[in-house]
Amino acid sequence: MQIVRFSALLMTLCAVSVQAADRQWQLAREEDGIRVYLADVPGSKYKAYRGVVTVKSDLPGLLAVQEDVAGSCAWIYSCQQQRLLKSEGEVSELYTRFEMPWPVKARDSIIEVTTHTESDGSVTRQLKAVPGRLPEEGGFVRVQRVDGQWRLKPLEGDRVEVTYEAHTEPGGSVPSWLANSFVVDAPLQTLKGLRAQVEGG
Repeated sequence: MQIVRFSALLMTLCAVSVQAADRQWQLAREEDGIRVYLADVPGSKYKAYRGVVTVKSDLPGLLAVQEDVAGSCAWIYSCQQQRLLKSEGEVSELYTRFEMPWPVKARDSIIEVTTHTESDGSVTRQLKAVPGRLPEEGGFVRVQRVDGQWRLKPLEGDRVEVTYEAHTEPGGSVPSWLANSFVVDAPLQTLKGLRAQVEGG
């Protein structure tokens, strides 16, 4: 049974990776050493985003910052609250609440994070929404779909290249101006915050 589950997980991860690799990424903004790319996603009115930055840190230090689940809310864009629901081996589940500008209703999400190490020493954290894990809460719109990943690639000289990529279906009604702003601001501000946290800036 474990082999079957593991095989299913591998097929899911491969499908997500192939889909992301097929996307036609275009540079949308370059600011303060951070590059943000956007890509259309067939069947969705929301674009996928990818942010890339190099931070001065070793890989264990960067992983430790990411694994501080509650503390991570300080640098994740628009994060209001985050907590760990469970952790079993390489798989964790996180509950997060996100602030939204008035009059848009706040969002919450439940994300399954699967961590694995690549042959080159890079660490990849696959992100997938599992909205049915908890009952929906009043005052929040549950995010129904998130597909993405963090990729942390060690470089020479205690530096790490960080890539943050995601496609989200936020649920409910989101004005086009906010959706267009979010796909740029989310990776840009999140990576700025992560770098400042890691480098002590």
